[in-house]
Amino acid sequence: MNRSLVATAILGTLVANVAVAQEEKKPFTMEGGVGAIHTTGNTETTSLSASLVAHQELPKWSNDYNIEGLYKKETVENDEGEEEERTSADSLFASSQANYKLANPNYRIFGFASYEQDKLSNYEYQTTLAVGWNHKLWETDKMSFEYSVGPGYAWAETQEGEKQEGPIVRASAAYQWLISDTAKFTQTVSTEVGEDNTKSRAESAVTATISGNLSLKVAFKLDHNSEVDPGVEKLDTETSVTLVYNFF
Repeated sequence: MNRSLVATAILGTLVANVAVAQEEKKPFTMEGGVGAIHTTGNTETTSLSASLVAHQELPKWSNDYNIEGLYKKETVENDEGEEEERTSADSLFASSQANYKLANPNYRIFGFASYEQDKLSNYEYQTTLAVGWNHKLWETDKMSFEYSVGPGYAWAETQEGEKQEGPIVRASAAYQWLISDTAKFTQTVSTEVGEDNTKSRAESAVTATISGNLSLKVAFKLDHNSEVDPGVEKLDTETSVTLVYNFF
């Protein structure tokens, strides 16, 4: 599969829907973050990260977009006692989910696409396309919870060059709690169950407003693959403290 297909689909969907949001004058929020990260597992280092998260609410659509990256080079001493430069972190994750609202707007049909590349994990890249059912189970002034479940298809290539592809079942959930006017807690979790591998991601985060559009976000992430090569960790963790700026 052409890996650029999913990335193009994510970017194209974002651009098209942003244009619709501007035309319809409907709510659109976007925030970017940069900060320090301490990672364990396959990547054990302190690094810098960057992210861009957007949400769009239209009369018939509710859409989410996410792009995050991690990259660092560091100087280490090799076996001969000489210093050399190496890349200690090099990852990119992008996803897009479009939810089409039915007669009851809490019931939706979703389409999902994601692309992940991590040169220090077991997989060179992992790509997913999925469709199915999305349900906003509840939403109040303080809390909201929704879940998605449906079939899909996944493509992947290991660092050894072994290509994998096949059908999957994808499930995800998102919870948000507005602790106060200036603080919120969010929890997301997803899993993609396939014949070759089960891939799961989760993030717990607390975000607090510092001043105006500037916030501080403390997050803990989990990234797990059930099938990896010998000597490779199944679980990667990431603890981050990030400055976040709200553009809209």
